[in-house]
Amino acid sequence: MEIQEVGNYEAQALPLLSLNHVSLLCRSVLESMKFYEDVLGFVPIKRPSSFKFTGAWFYNYGIGIHLIENPDIDEFDTCVNELRPINPKDNHISFQCTDVELVKRRLEERGMRYVTAVVEEGGMRVDQVFFHDPDGYMIELCNCENIPIIPISSCSFKPRGQSFKKTAPYKCGFMENVMMESLSTDMINFSF
Repeated sequence: MEIQEVGNYEAQALPLLSLNHVSLLCRSVLESMKFYEDVLGFVPIKRPSSFKFTGAWFYNYGIGIHLIENPDIDEFDTCVNELRPINPKDNHISFQCTDVELVKRRLEERGMRYVTAVVEEGGMRVDQVFFHDPDGYMIELCNCENIPIIPISSCSFKPRGQSFKKTAPYKCGFMENVMMESLSTDMINFSF
């Protein structure tokens, strides 16, 4: 058998723009709709009528949540009905919020269990609140903007549209430049 290698080691990253949506299986679309609308503030949006399965689409904060009903979800995850521990190191979706203390009060008013964590870095502090949706998916709400996003790349910022000199000692990828340009724009916007 001959194995043919497909691809290019120096290939550029895929031309992504942003995260569009997160799709979640749920036992009851109605129960999950209530959670994502009432607790997290997502707005129901029109879903293609050609879908032949029960579901719902939501949008807010620049991201979509797509719910897909699967009443047999318990077959795939046997601990959904159990009171699962809330583990901040587990898979989760994270949203930035403006007031972590208000989040905790509102979760308590709803009788929802949650855990908190704190991340400290260089004198900056991020407060995190973790809780589950009706199907056990973990949600994090935090003030994560308190810690700046600093790319690890050694690339220096070069605005898009300008070519790199061929004599440059290293080659920066498209995404490094997009990140640095976005970060620079954000820093300019914050300074005014």
